[in-house]
Amino acid sequence: MGKEMIAMLLAGGQGSRLYALTQKLAKPAVPFGGKYRIIDFPLSNCVNSGIDTVGILTQYQPLVLNEYIGNGQPWDLDRLNGGVHVLPPYQQASGSDWYKGTANAIYQNISFIERYDPEYVIILSGDQICKQDYRDFLKFHKEKNAEFSVAVMEVPWEEASRFGLMVSDEDDRITEFQEKPKNPKSNLASMGIYIFNWDILKKYLTEDEADPNSSNDFGNNIIPNLLRDGRRMYSYHFSGYWKDVGTISSLWEANMEVLDPENSGINLFDEDWKIFSRNSGMTGHKISKGAIVEDSMITDGCRVDGTVKHSVLFAGVKVEPGAVIEDAVVMGGSVIKSGAVVKHCIVAENVTVGANSEVGAMPTADAAGVATLGPGVTVGDGAKIGPNAMVSSDVEGGAEVC
Repeated sequence: MGKEMIAMLLAGGQGSRLYALTQKLAKPAVPFGGKYRIIDFPLSNCVNSGIDTVGILTQYQPLVLNEYIGNGQPWDLDRLNGGVHVLPPYQQASGSDWYKGTANAIYQNISFIERYDPEYVIILSGDQICKQDYRDFLKFHKEKNAEFSVAVMEVPWEEASRFGLMVSDEDDRITEFQEKPKNPKSNLASMGIYIFNWDILKKYLTEDEADPNSSNDFGNNIIPNLLRDGRRMYSYHFSGYWKDVGTISSLWEANMEVLDPENSGINLFDEDWKIFSRNSGMTGHKISKGAIVEDSMITDGCRVDGTVKHSVLFAGVKVEPGAVIEDAVVMGGSVIKSGAVVKHCIVAENVTVGANSEVGAMPTADAAGVATLGPGVTVGDGAKIGPNAMVSSDVEGGAEVC
């Protein structure tokens, strides 16, 4: 007996706008919110929405991601019939081995989908922070008797041209699709989350693959082709928390919003909609006498002897006496040495910030960037890292990086 709906999660993104953070890491594996990685959000949404079969399509730097997913047990996705499956591109007899586009990635895995004979397929993005009940979305899709539905969010009109936009009538039926238009006719941005009737998806993927001129992409090819043929297409209005963390500043912002669940709409402490993760297995955190911690998230295994204000510290971070961290995101295993000042920046995993060094600066009229240190970097004692710096290799003591 087939499944009602299975999920296909696109997690092959290079995340090139995250620069130093994704040189050795797929974007969905980037750490977020103290004890999570970005991919924990769509996976947890699936479990909380009753979806027990998820294909994760990987491509770029997949090692950490594959190891992290493992058998899916932390998300209750270690199932005999279904569960989580990592689906890297593979060489087939006919040739193609690298995923050419989002649609081609799903096309190459048609045989995986057919094993479960689903009525519906939901296509998800592995690089967004979003808490969403996919059951509501499916209910909408059925009520509209749709063949394709897309989750949309209202965005400010002045930002609309950055997105793929759905133009809909009063019944939410889609009449037009605009990909990053100069003159937007709508402010309903596609979230890149789609529900298809499986027979329709299969038909259009197969036709798209046969078209030598196609870029094999949902936004550029599949959606326009559905519109061309007058298919029943609907836009589902989503009003919860959604953030595409594709840039350094948006990743930093989303981490800061974790500290203000009442106003930001993202609540990682919600017992009714838990976000599951493969936790570090570390001891509890310790804040020593004389340390100052204000308005921050401190996770497993942290040792704080200095000052931490309005910051997110991931598992196993050490803050030595006299060190100051403010408005910063410090990822797992990093060490901030005594006297170091770390402000308004992202420090990746396993970084050492040397004694009396400076990383980043609070925004001013002249400089408002988010300084970024890539994974494993060592910043020497007394070095200065400017507010717009993007550092992916070691910095010698006393050096200055603008």
